[in-house]
Amino acid sequence: MSTPVEDTVAASDSDNEIVKRVQQGDKEAYNILVLRYQHKVCDLAFKFVGNYVDANDVAQEAFIRAYRALNNFRGDSSFYTWLYRIVSNTAKSFLEHNQKRRYTVDIDDPDFDNQQDVRGLLVTHETPDALIESEELQQVIEQALDELPADLKRAMILREVEEMSYEEIAAVMHTPIGTVRSRIFRARQFIEERMAQFSKGL
Repeated sequence: MSTPVEDTVAASDSDNEIVKRVQQGDKEAYNILVLRYQHKVCDLAFKFVGNYVDANDVAQEAFIRAYRALNNFRGDSSFYTWLYRIVSNTAKSFLEHNQKRRYTVDIDDPDFDNQQDVRGLLVTHETPDALIESEELQQVIEQALDELPADLKRAMILREVEEMSYEEIAAVMHTPIGTVRSRIFRARQFIEERMAQFSKGL
C-alpha cells in the first residue's frame, strides 16, 4: 500500500522536479527530499558540532530553513549543494551561540565507524600500542580541527569528509575557488604541524 508521499511524487523523481512541486504548493513532496538527505545532513551536522543530540537539532533546523527558503531556489546549483550550504550555515550559527559548550568525539560510541574516524582517516591497526597511539593522534587531529578558524574548519570538513569538489565548496560557502583552495591548504598545514609535533613526542 502506497503512502501519501509516494502517491504525491515518485522517489525516483529528480530533486529539481520535487522542488518544483513543492514550490507549486505540494507541501507533502518536501518529505521526499527530507528522506533522501536526512542521513547525509545529520552526518554533516555531526561533523560540525561533534555531538549527536545537537546534530539532530541542527539538521532539523536546517530542513526547516530550507523549506522556508525553497521558493528562492532557482536551480543555479544542485539542490544538494544548496541544502548543504544551509546546513553549514545553520551549524555555524549554532556554534556561535554555544561557544561555551565543547564536545569531543567518542570513538567508543556504537554509532562511530571503528574502521574510519570522523575526519575520513583510515585507522586500522593490529597491536594495542598502535591502537593507543592512533587514538591519541586522532585526539590531536580533532583538537587541531576545532582550533581552526570557522571558515577553515568548514572548508576542510566539506573537502575531506564530504568529499566535495572545490567548485561545490565555493558554492556552499559563497567564496571564490581560489579562496577555498587557500583555506584548505592552510587548514591542512596547521593540522599536519600538530601531527608532526605529536610524532616527535612519541
